[in-house]
Amino acid sequence: IVQLLYSRGLLIDLLIKSNVSRYAEFKNATRVLAFQEGKVEQVPCSRADVFNSRQLTMVEKRLLMKFLTFCLEYEQHPEEYQDYESRPFAQFLGTQKLTPSLQHFILHSIAMVSEADCSTLDGLQATRKFLQCLGRYGNTPFLFPLYGQGEIPQCFCRMCAVFGGIYCLRHSVQCLVVDKESGRCKAVLDHFGQRISANYFVVEDSFLSESTCKNVCYRQISRAVLITDQSILKTDSEQQVSILRMPPVHRGQPAVCVIELCSSTMTCMKDTYLVHLTCPSTKTAREDLEPVVQKLFNLNAEMEKETENEEVDKPRVLWAVYFNMRDSSGIDRSSYDGLPANVHVCSGPDSALGNDCAVRQAEAIFQEMFPTEEFCPPPPNPEDTVYEEEELVSEDSGLNHAAEAKPEPSPEEGSSEGGAALEPEYSE
Repeated sequence: IVQLLYSRGLLIDLLIKSNVSRYAEFKNATRVLAFQEGKVEQVPCSRADVFNSRQLTMVEKRLLMKFLTFCLEYEQHPEEYQDYESRPFAQFLGTQKLTPSLQHFILHSIAMVSEADCSTLDGLQATRKFLQCLGRYGNTPFLFPLYGQGEIPQCFCRMCAVFGGIYCLRHSVQCLVVDKESGRCKAVLDHFGQRISANYFVVEDSFLSESTCKNVCYRQISRAVLITDQSILKTDSEQQVSILRMPPVHRGQPAVCVIELCSSTMTCMKDTYLVHLTCPSTKTAREDLEPVVQKLFNLNAEMEKETENEEVDKPRVLWAVYFNMRDSSGIDRSSYDGLPANVHVCSGPDSALGNDCAVRQAEAIFQEMFPTEEFCPPPPNPEDTVYEEEELVSEDSGLNHAAEAKPEPSPEEGSSEGGAALEPEYSE
């Protein structure tokens, strides 16, 4: 799933801490959008945006800034929200003298939570997280990795390989070898029948057999991927990365997260946009997402410019695909049948922004396997690396060149246009 990353989220912090960020480049999300009264508009995020906004009155600007300031320090003023703590966040917003337009911005574009299911406490936490991420690397809280989210696992693999990690690509596992007495997995057999001994086995949920997953109850995610000819909100700049959270079209349906990527993200061709729509499934992906696509885009590929129709102003969909995918996040380990104790299951992607679930899961699995070790520690400086005597002998004999491997040049030394490298902060 294509997601934007919170600039102070768990994954960004982990990339900086582990120095894996040297292998990645990011582009700031430039706009947070909202859909109100049938049109798309930009949401003012920072203090400067609020006071420079022409869509808000002076009274609305003051009310919005007052409320956002409260959200940053809401824990210091429990008397303000304790009566609504477990009640809907939307209901609490209605008591804050905010106009309907401001309530819509806060609920759908800043907190990005459900109008029906989100409690006031969760809404305040989500709003504070959004605000705390503002200004770290740009004018919005979000980052997107150049070339797509598939670059992130490659970055971790690259760092691992520098320090001796081994990868076998296109190499599938056929079965596990389980010890009868201990019930633990002691080896795996690959598709060549070769036996590989292992102390632990980590596997993604979709690779497990049907018999192992027969008692698991999965949720589904509805997804659509579009290629369009222009942005959903045209501006002077064609290189915009935008996020829009569409409110439910009908009562009982989920909100839809829309992420629009431009060509400078290295994910689509020039003069086109790549759009990802995601929501928890209630029906098929087409049934869940096509109503949103119809509101935002023109599905008629052969559009006649002479036609006086509002469809002319909408971006044209040049290509589209709809599909459902399994959401295996939140599955309890006990749901899997006959799983050896040293086999650890990773879930696939979930529909939430930021990848926090994946980072927490990776750290929990690592701590189970190596409880005394630090999770993703910073790598040592090359001059501080100490090699064992055996490694020095093999290096001298010319048989081992792993110690000579060096990381690739960092993005700071040669980054592509529009890219930004993550660096640790030494002061706020």
